[in-house]
Amino acid sequence: MKELIIAFGLFFFIEGILYAIFPSKMRSMLKKLELIKDSQLRTGGLIFAIIGFIIIYYAKN
Repeated sequence: MKELIIAFGLFFFIEGILYAIFPSKMRSMLKKLELIKDSQLRTGGLIFAIIGFIIIYYAKN
């Protein structure tokens, strides 16, 4: 459970730093997301979730 809390903290830290350092680039990136189809976003999200699971699996073993 401690690792999950650390992972969430790291996620928020990285997101916050990106918005703090590159606010205009992050805004333009979010605007570009509107142009991407839902199916493409879903596929990309699933791929990243699988990659994340694999990294966690191998890091724990």
